Amino acid sequence: MTAATHSTLFPQVPDSADAVLEGLDPEQREVATALRGPVCVLAGAGTGKTRAITHRIAYGVRAGVLQPSSVLAVTFTNRAAGEMRGRLRQLGAAGVQARTFHSAALRQLQYFWPKAIGGSLPRLVDRKIQLVADAAAACRIRLDRGELRDVTGEIEWCKVTQTVPADYPLAAAKAGREVPRDPAEISQLYSAYEDIKRNRAVIDFEDVLLLTVAVLQDRHDIAEQVRSQYQHFVVDEYQDVSPLQQRLLDLWLGERDNLCVVGDASQTIYSFTGATPDHLLDFRTRHPGATVVKLVRDYRSTPQVVHLANGLLAQARGRAADHRLELVSQRAAGPEPVYCEYTDEPAEAEGAARRIRDLVDSGVPASEIAVLFRTNSQSETYEQALADAGVPYQLRGAERFFDRPEVRKASVALRGAARFGANDSLLDDAVDLPSEVRAVLSGEGWTTEPPAGSGAVRERWESLAALVNLAQDFAAAKPGATLSDLVAELDERANTQHAPTVQGVTLASLHSAKGLEWDAVFLVGVAEGMMPITYAKTDEQIEEERRLLYVGVTRARERLHVSWALSRSPGGRASRRPSRFLDGLRPGSAAVAGRGGTLGTGGVERGFTSRPGVAPRRTQRRPARCRVCGRTLTDAGEMKLMRCEDCPTDMDEGLYERLREWRAVAAQRSGQPAFCVFTDKTLMAIAEAAPDDAGELARIPGVGARKLSRYGTDVLALCAGQEPPEADEGD
Repeated sequence: MTAATHSTLFPQVPDSADAVLEGLDPEQREVATALRGPVCVLAGAGTGKTRAITHRIAYGVRAGVLQPSSVLAVTFTNRAAGEMRGRLRQLGAAGVQARTFHSAALRQLQYFWPKAIGGSLPRLVDRKIQLVADAAAACRIRLDRGELRDVTGEIEWCKVTQTVPADYPLAAAKAGREVPRDPAEISQLYSAYEDIKRNRAVIDFEDVLLLTVAVLQDRHDIAEQVRSQYQHFVVDEYQDVSPLQQRLLDLWLGERDNLCVVGDASQTIYSFTGATPDHLLDFRTRHPGATVVKLVRDYRSTPQVVHLANGLLAQARGRAADHRLELVSQRAAGPEPVYCEYTDEPAEAEGAARRIRDLVDSGVPASEIAVLFRTNSQSETYEQALADAGVPYQLRGAERFFDRPEVRKASVALRGAARFGANDSLLDDAVDLPSEVRAVLSGEGWTTEPPAGSGAVRERWESLAALVNLAQDFAAAKPGATLSDLVAELDERANTQHAPTVQGVTLASLHSAKGLEWDAVFLVGVAEGMMPITYAKTDEQIEEERRLLYVGVTRARERLHVSWALSRSPGGRASRRPSRFLDGLRPGSAAVAGRGGTLGTGGVERGFTSRPGVAPRRTQRRPARCRVCGRTLTDAGEMKLMRCEDCPTDMDEGLYERLREWRAVAAQRSGQPAFCVFTDKTLMAIAEAAPDDAGELARIPGVGARKLSRYGTDVLALCAGQEPPEADEGD
């Protein structure tokens, strides 16, 4: 499933670089036009950060400043990377690499392994839990299923924080981790796990990053090869970067600073995996010359939802809270959030299901509704309640759309129809693309009306219905599109995991809901012991729970329903109370004193250049614009002239001719073609500018440091109306 969206699925590609900027607000436009790093984008929930950074990349590509193959955009999920690639393709910037950290590292590791290590890369294991079980058996340590999962999580944390087995007990204590077993035992299990991997010649996902870091550190030739490929980096969700990922990013960058990072410290919810917002919060310290852009205009949620979200953060404490952004809704007013208290959890689930049934009956698509909970164990109660209410649902985190058997079969059928449709009687009555798809999929089990009830049959129908709806949208956006065109679109989406929307209420944990949005969101189980969770003990852990609830609230566009139960089961003691995070926010609760701090308002902070002891920031390069008419220049020749070809020129014709004569002599003397000295366009630019000194000459496109050193004296003499000095013999 992908995030629901109200935008057109297949928009027209902008016809120029300037057209890419249309529709951006002032802060988003600042992001899009700041094409040289370092740039830090602090983006609140719903403020269009993905829009801003994809338009930044596309504008740079379309303006001729960025080469698509030199850009690496990194994010944290395959879904997000797929969405980014799709948006870039729609903006006319195909060819840009948009990947997860692991995907980018694995690609590099596979390519360079034979050269760096020799042989083929060891096999990558999808799931490490069986290897951990084998390590426990080797150590004669009994682990139940829950402990096995928790120990696996500790090993993953060790690897992303670059902690070796012997250092685990001290590192875990220092980090305040709630360890599932005796730290010495976990250290022993971790060591045995590494031995088993080595003996079986396999690696895990964390090894992909560790090994890539090792190769880039040890082999400077390989590091330089990677750096010559990638000149510009964009990192999304930067608040979730782990120390290991930051180390890899540093190696990719080398000594350069063409880096744009995007994040929101108030959405840091994965610290248990080693993620830390420190890299985001310290970005200005590491890069004193950075441009910082703050996005606070919330285009997703109504003022009522935004008010609750801001209220949650107003009570927050800690470093991330000091840098919180106060959102400003850009939408029309909507309904107030609804707060409901129930006697027990089954009653809470039934109440939510009834309200959802009413919403669906009133015309709200089921795919625009979500039920979000703190732990996956809460899901079953809501699955049953929705099934009893006759409401279709889908589990977030279940099998990926294009991996479902019915979708794979449907794709094969559509591909066959595209190739041999002329001989297929099913298509005899089809008059357009949607009717062709309906005809083909009717043979796979799709019907015009959904089957009764829920379960596997309904889920298969929903998958096929999503393909039918996609075909209708595709045909509307691209009149005249054929079945072959649709099959190509499906292949592209399968490669990027850009799934169509399935018509069913989404059931998801708060963690897995990050990055998604719906018209109506039901936050359930918002009671003490669940939110914050019982094992959140330290101030830092409590604040992360608050941020998790903030993420849940900001998933809602219009309707927000918050509920809790006083007891777990019917007839149980009503000992629970609503989450402390709602104090002062829900009706009838006492207000809690908020914390002061610097609220982030929208705007731009420019880097400074005169700080003692800090190297001056390199002049930021922006897209070239015609100095006569102001149009963005994309042609390399026009960019050298700094004007359109057909705009008026004040070039000194006599100087231009003298430069051409001098160039012919210089080329003959050096034994190379004339254009290798300076191109015609560069000579025209010099003749137009008539520079007085080396600084002015160096600023002309096409005059680099090497050519300035070699030819600068001659050119400046010609510009001053003098003869260039005699060349030394043998020059």
